[in-house]
Amino acid sequence: MSNQKKTPRTPLYAPVTFSEQAGVRYLHFGTEWVQGAMRLRKPFKLELEYAQQMMAWLLFLDAPQHVAQLGLGAASLTKACWQLLPQTAVTAVELNPDVIACAHSMFALPPEDDRLTVLEQDAAEWVAHPKRARTVDVLQVDLYDATARGPVLESLAFYQACRRALRRPGMLTVNLFGDHPSFVRNLTNLRAAFDDRVLCLPEVHQGNVIALAFNGPALEVSWEALYQRALAVEAQYDLPARKWVKGLHQRLQQMGSNLAPILVI
Repeated sequence: MSNQKKTPRTPLYAPVTFSEQAGVRYLHFGTEWVQGAMRLRKPFKLELEYAQQMMAWLLFLDAPQHVAQLGLGAASLTKACWQLLPQTAVTAVELNPDVIACAHSMFALPPEDDRLTVLEQDAAEWVAHPKRARTVDVLQVDLYDATARGPVLESLAFYQACRRALRRPGMLTVNLFGDHPSFVRNLTNLRAAFDDRVLCLPEVHQGNVIALAFNGPALEVSWEALYQRALAVEAQYDLPARKWVKGLHQRLQQMGSNLAPILVI
């Protein structure tokens, strides 16, 4: 048996490609599937509805110290959090160095500073590191390959690591694909990892379903209070938060839930 050390293999990534239409630049990984988007005249505004929904944690949490984005894509969420939350540290974790380079050169991602950190690293390894325990207030998970048909990280162990990384209270939002077998697997593992404290927004675009998972003490909030919170979020952040509340209500109705005046999660 040879004692020579094997040279680590360089991962093979799908090519990073772009398209533009009607003033919007789109990110692709060598296919027609959209991995992110930016309106050229408004580079810091969240263009896609699912990306806006990934910010629905704003309905439940105040003043996060640390928001982390797993999967950089077109840097939409990273840029939005960096701009909208001036007191918050923002970390983005992305495995593909070409995605990071293109986020800076093609999608207006600012240089790193004392609040913004962009790491070329495997998201599963980053979130599972013991030093990550209870260091993040919000995790935004958007991890897709070139086919964009389901998350590349979906195991129970992954979602358990995400929960360990969250402070109490803390939240995870994750972009799932509703019209795909991966949806049931992800939702099952999410519910197991977060003790069934998971809500979903209605499907948008061509199948995106945003799930919200909660860590920390049980939360009781009236729908009226949630609506009032949505008004404040809209005024402060220019995001369609009332639509999120309506969507949560609608999704629970579709599931046959008894919609009491108080939402308990």
